[in-house]
Amino acid sequence: MAATAVRYLRSVGAPTAADPAGEPFDVLPRPDLRAVGDDERLPVEPAEFRRVLGHFATGVTVVTAYDEDGPAGFACQSFASLSLDPPLIAFMVARTSTTWPRIARAGAFCVNVLGAHQGELCRGFAVSGADKFAGVAHTASPATGSPLLDAVPAWIDCTIQAVHTGGDHLIVVGRVAALGAEDEGAPLLFHRGKFGRLAD
Repeated sequence: MAATAVRYLRSVGAPTAADPAGEPFDVLPRPDLRAVGDDERLPVEPAEFRRVLGHFATGVTVVTAYDEDGPAGFACQSFASLSLDPPLIAFMVARTSTTWPRIARAGAFCVNVLGAHQGELCRGFAVSGADKFAGVAHTASPATGSPLLDAVPAWIDCTIQAVHTGGDHLIVVGRVAALGAEDEGAPLLFHRGKFGRLAD
C-alpha cells in the first residue's frame, strides 16, 4: 500500500523518500477520471444521492498548501479524523479538482477548520479559477509551512501519507505533524446545502 501511495505521489510530481532498497518506484500514469462503466452504476440518481446525504451535517474546512506557484487551497466538507496512533486524518477530493494536483506536488497541507463567522471565506475557496487568497490573511503553519488562515478555530498540519481511489474522488490520508485550536468559538456547519451554526 505504501508503494502504491509513493507511485501516485511521484506521478503528480510530489516529493517522496526513496524506498528502503534505494530503487525508484515506477511512475504510474495519471488515473482515468472515469470511475465506473455505465453497466456498473447503481440505479441512484445523483440529485437524489446529494439530497439524502445532505441530511448529514458536517463541519467545513479549507485545505491549503504551497507549491512553486504560491498558495493553493479548496473548501472541503469531506474531512474526518482517522487514527489516533499514529495520528492520521483523511479528506476526500474530486478527481477532477485542479487544486489537488498542486497539493499533491507539495506533499503537505494544512486543514483549516472554519468558524461560524467564516461562511464568506468558505465561499471564496469553493470557486474555481479565481485568486482564492486575494485579501485572505494567513501565515505559514509551523511544521509544513502550508498556509494557516487567520482566525480559524482549529488547524491540522499534515504530510501526505497515502492516496486511495474512491469512485470519482480520491481519499487522501494525512499524517499529523502539528495542530492547534482555540478554546472558544463555534464551528461553521453545512447541512442540506446551507451554512449553519450550533444553537446555544
